[in-house]
Amino acid sequence: MNYNDLRHFADSWGLLAMTILFLGLIAWPFRKGARRRNEEAATMIFKDDDHG
Repeated sequence: MNYNDLRHFADSWGLLAMTILFLGLIAWPFRKGARRRNEEAATMIFKDDDHG
């Protein structure tokens, strides 16, 4: 493989792979069972180790 072959691969399939990965990462917090974990993560900084 030369530079042009790698560039063509990155321009086509690499872009598609990065787009799918991006959409998957965007959709991950909105999956069905994630609400409790998201709420727990959002309030984690307000929990005090000494006072529960």
